[in-house]
Amino acid sequence: MEFKMFCYQCSQAANGVGCTLAGVCGKGPTLARLQDNLIYTIKGISAYYYHARELGYKDEEIAAFLGRALYSTLTNMDFDPEHFVELALEAGRMNIKVMKLLKKAHIETYGEPAPVEVETGTRKGHAIIVTGHNLKALEELLKQTEGKNINVYTHSEMLPAHGYPGLRKYKHLAGNLGKAWFDQRELFERIPAAILGTTNCVLIPRESYKDRMFTTGVAKLPGVTHIDGYDYTPVIEKALSLPELEEKPGDHKLMTGFSKSVVLQLADKIKDLVERGKIRHFFLVGGCDTPLKKGSYYREFVQKLPKDTVVLTLACGKFRFNDLDLGDIEGIPRLIDLGQCNDAIVAVEIVEGLAKLFNVDINDLPLTLVLTWMEQKAVAILFSLFALGMKGMYIGPALPAWVNDEILTVLQKNFDIKFIGNPEEDIKTILGV
Repeated sequence: MEFKMFCYQCSQAANGVGCTLAGVCGKGPTLARLQDNLIYTIKGISAYYYHARELGYKDEEIAAFLGRALYSTLTNMDFDPEHFVELALEAGRMNIKVMKLLKKAHIETYGEPAPVEVETGTRKGHAIIVTGHNLKALEELLKQTEGKNINVYTHSEMLPAHGYPGLRKYKHLAGNLGKAWFDQRELFERIPAAILGTTNCVLIPRESYKDRMFTTGVAKLPGVTHIDGYDYTPVIEKALSLPELEEKPGDHKLMTGFSKSVVLQLADKIKDLVERGKIRHFFLVGGCDTPLKKGSYYREFVQKLPKDTVVLTLACGKFRFNDLDLGDIEGIPRLIDLGQCNDAIVAVEIVEGLAKLFNVDINDLPLTLVLTWMEQKAVAILFSLFALGMKGMYIGPALPAWVNDEILTVLQKNFDIKFIGNPEEDIKTILGV
């Protein structure tokens, strides 16, 4: 990759303050944006590494990279834009390593995920809603609430917890309430439950439910009780003090729990369906959802896909469309939920498995990635895909904040990045119809 428009002289540019030659050369901000991108990626890797360490899994190479990469962003440390591109791709490769580590930690602790239908209504009884990504926090809460007439519900990125046999064995893991992270204020206000926020994506609560919300781990909110460690007695006591929820079935069920082994066990059947023209194309549609109106693109996109296509999905972006009944193709589900954002490694391994199955390069597969919101942890995954050489990805619903015209030009040139437009037109372009 080549960045020609760069200021190597302005120390302020490296700090993101702005170039002292602004209006003369206009080159400094690109370096600052590349550093911002690296910091976003480091945040993503750190989040996944934190959860792996919670379960006792460590890797010195990952820890060393995090220190080195973050150190490189200090003011007056490094003015070489090409180096930051190399670091970003190295970070992408390191993110693959940390996602594999976390996957190993989850599977060895909770078992291999298996497909399961998840209820979206409520059961009779007291209730706790758990939001975030932290499976260990959920497990500890499930242990402590057994036999107490308390039902535990997941929200947003906790939905995939239902696929793990080590968590699904708790019969009071009752279902999933709500959708993506940004619906929590309305959801938590409406349902009289105790709430446990376990990671990022928690929002400052409304006064109407602040007294029944708790945080744990790295998540903290102003005016909200924080619990260090895993003794959730205050959450349990609050749940028992609240009215019981009524029995109210949901209007649909959600499917989750499609692990790598589950999908690749179907490899021969998938190959046969592709060769017979029954499956024309695979789409990976997902990522981190955002409360922008244009986010409706993803639901419309999936709704308009031909019936001879299969959709893989992950992260909270799936809540735009995972209530849809897409049916199946001779027993192969048309909508396959692979899990949390960190389960992007499952998608990567499935794609690599399909490439091996068809004896082609990953970019020659009948596969298109349609991704949403490239910030925070999602940018770590984006650069993992770049590091793997993935090309032709569609992203949206807005241009990532760390991208300027120069960075965009480089990404388009090297990775054929595209931006979502009209769902129907994008589908025609992808399928060549």
